[in-house]
Amino acid sequence: IFQSPLFLKGDVYTNMAYGLRLRGTPEDAIQEKVDEGLERVRLPGYGCRDARKLSGGEQQRVALARALVLDPQVLLLDEPTSNLDVPNAKVVSAIIEEEAKGRTVVVSTHDLDLIRSLTTRTVHLDGGRVTEVGAPTEITSITRLTENLFTGTSTMVDGVANVDIGGTVIRVAAERTGRVTIHVKPEDIIVSGERISTSARNQFRGNVVGVEDHDGTVVLRVDAGRVFAVHITRGSFREMGLNIGREVYISFKATAVLVL
Repeated sequence: IFQSPLFLKGDVYTNMAYGLRLRGTPEDAIQEKVDEGLERVRLPGYGCRDARKLSGGEQQRVALARALVLDPQVLLLDEPTSNLDVPNAKVVSAIIEEEAKGRTVVVSTHDLDLIRSLTTRTVHLDGGRVTEVGAPTEITSITRLTENLFTGTSTMVDGVANVDIGGTVIRVAAERTGRVTIHVKPEDIIVSGERISTSARNQFRGNVVGVEDHDGTVVLRVDAGRVFAVHITRGSFREMGLNIGREVYISFKATAVLVL
């Protein structure tokens, strides 16, 4: 299944029936399989709709259903959630999880949330070379990023990627659209008691919801729509008089955001 599904002219039924007809499946069995396939991807009754006029999320789910009616032993998925909004991405992820119980599913993706929640074996590629193989918890390229890791939908605005991570929009100095995972280093975030004049494209108001002391560094948890980890010195912590519930501002540059 491709990242951007391809469809024949016509309705959803015609597209889903194509592979079955090539295999000589009787027409009454095709109808039953198509109906069942649409149920499995949460699109019952969509058979008569124009396949090319569906939303991106609906097209991805129809593409899944079109493959599933053939009952393949192995399902190959290329970035299945990359072009989807959060609600559709969750539905597609749930479908993949269900299908993985009865067949082998191979997924090519940059979506770390998808990797962590669905996979049992991960192969990490860097520059076209295999660098690590194992469970997601064993892959250092995944486990080394434990804080400020967010997945959302990116759109380009004035040459800057705006990544919506669930109501909070983070601006990123990159050209990326669709589903992305981003990371902000805790030490790259500046915390202040009031809004400051800065060139940083990201500035949010929030409240301190957690304080931890780690070997001389204070880790703040700041809820600004999403919870961000911020590293500051003990001296700064004392000077600012920070405590749980304190309103603060956090800021960081668009260039400080890493797209994974």
